[in-house]
Amino acid sequence: MAKRPHTGPDGLVVVDKPAGWTSHDVVAKSRGLLGTRKVGHAGTLDPDATGVLLLGVGRATKLLRFLSPLGKAYVGEVSLGVETSTLDAAGEVTATHDMANVTFDDIRRVAATFVGDIEQIPPMVSAVKIDGKRLHELARKGIEVERPPRAVTIHTLDVLPGPADEPNVFTMAVSCSSGTYIRTLAADIGTALGGGAHLRNLRRTSVGPFTLGEAVALEKVGPDVVLPMVEAVRHLDSVVVSAEVAEEVKVGKVLARHVLGVSGDGSGPFAVLADQQTLLAVYEPFRGDTLKPILVIPDL
Repeated sequence: MAKRPHTGPDGLVVVDKPAGWTSHDVVAKSRGLLGTRKVGHAGTLDPDATGVLLLGVGRATKLLRFLSPLGKAYVGEVSLGVETSTLDAAGEVTATHDMANVTFDDIRRVAATFVGDIEQIPPMVSAVKIDGKRLHELARKGIEVERPPRAVTIHTLDVLPGPADEPNVFTMAVSCSSGTYIRTLAADIGTALGGGAHLRNLRRTSVGPFTLGEAVALEKVGPDVVLPMVEAVRHLDSVVVSAEVAEEVKVGKVLARHVLGVSGDGSGPFAVLADQQTLLAVYEPFRGDTLKPILVIPDL
C-alpha cells in the first residue's frame, strides 16, 4: 500500500498546558485541532502542572530530539510539613511533621545548598524506566523499586514568600537542567529542613528560549499558530547556504566546514538553512574539517 502523503502543517507549537491534562492528552487533542496525526511533544509535564509544552508538528517531529535536552524554568509552591505518595498535591498523605518553627531564613539557607550539581532519586510516580518498566506503572501496582540517583543541575533557586494565610508554604522559582524533578527538589528541601514537604501549583515558565510569552492556550491551537520549522532550532548556531550547496545538503552529503560556511571549531549542532525561514538540515562535526548531517528535512 502506498504511503499516504503528509498534507498537514509542519512546525512548532508552544502550548500553555492546562492543569489536569497529561502531555499525551495535549498531543491527542492537538492532532484533531491541527488535522494531522504527526504531532509529538518534548519535555513531559506532570498532569497537575501547567505551562510551556513544546509540540513538534509534521516534519518537525524529527526536531524534538534537539528540544528535549534544553534547560527548563519553573515556579511552584512548596507546602512544608506534609509528605505525599507522589511528592505533589495529587498524592495521598504519607507523613506529617510539625514544622511551625521553621523560619523563612531557614528555608533560604537550606534551599541555597541545592544550587549547583546535585543528585536526585526519581519519584516512583514518573515515566523513568527501570528494567524496561515505567516507574508509574509499578507504583500503580503498589510496587516500589530501588532507583539509582541521577545527576542534575540547579542553575538558580529563588525562594519567595507564599500566601499570607499559609505560613508553612513558600514559593520557589527554579532554573535547571533537563531531567530535573521539581517534586523531588521540594521533597528534598523539606527533608533537609528536618521534616518533609510536597509540591503544588507547578508552572513551567520556559523551555530553553521558549517562554510563556509566546505560548498559546490549548483551545487556540490550530494551523495558524504553528511556527516555522526553523523556530524549533532557534537555539542552535545556524548558517545560510547557497542554492548549489543546498542541493548537496538535501541528499545528506558530508561537507567541509568552509563549504557550509561554518567558521571556527564550534562543536555544533548547526542548523543549515536555504534562507532565513527554510530549514534544510542539522549538521554536526565529523572527521577532520568536515561535518555530517544528523537530520535532513525531507522534501514534500
